[in-house]
Amino acid sequence: MTTGVRRRMGVAERRQQLIGVALELFSRRSPHEVSIDEIAAAAGISRPLVYHYFPGKQSLYEAALRRAAEDLADRFRERHEGPIGARLLRVMHRFFDFAEEHGQGFGALMRGGPAAGGGTAGAVIEQVRQAAYEQVLGHLGVTDPAPRLRLVVRSWVSLAESTALIWLEGRDVPRAELERQLVQDFAALVAVPAAYDEDMAAVLARIMRDEPADGPLGELVGRLVALVPQAASAARVPEQRA
Repeated sequence: MTTGVRRRMGVAERRQQLIGVALELFSRRSPHEVSIDEIAAAAGISRPLVYHYFPGKQSLYEAALRRAAEDLADRFRERHEGPIGARLLRVMHRFFDFAEEHGQGFGALMRGGPAAGGGTAGAVIEQVRQAAYEQVLGHLGVTDPAPRLRLVVRSWVSLAESTALIWLEGRDVPRAELERQLVQDFAALVAVPAAYDEDMAAVLARIMRDEPADGPLGELVGRLVALVPQAASAARVPEQRA
């Protein structure tokens, strides 16, 4: 290996180290509160050397965002084995792991942060959303989704994102309960259009086909069935009064 090649590898490694240090700092505090001097000190290098690898804090912040986005997209990857409800529950567990690990950095990533003005952060998070969308469709075994299904999947990805952001503010709902509820939310989002659309009904049947009674979706069905008599009774009351 030549000296030139070794030097290039050293530069790449140093850049990755700086990105990792910056990501850790941005995860604990808002990016505008983190200085280049602080990043340099945490990385064990001088301030001028930071500028040797990155033009400025904005560039380093965007690189950290991309690293976080790649990690987050990986959290949505799951083997296509077993009941879909259990798969999505594992995905939600890893998703909330990421939210907790990155704290304010998660909020900065999902909301765009100070880089949003240039569009970089927005483009990065859109890539994450697209990756999550494609992963969910893969679990459903759909390659060419109909408009209703596209709407449902994208709505669910947005719901998971906003739920995690709100939960981080107070954490007043048990995390495990919320993860399970989000999986059930997905089934509910599919079930409503399934009542009117044959294609969505087929998707719902595919989701429920291998779902055990004690799975997150089986539990939802059981709870809803128990509520049906009460709902039917409540619906008859206005008719009787009429």
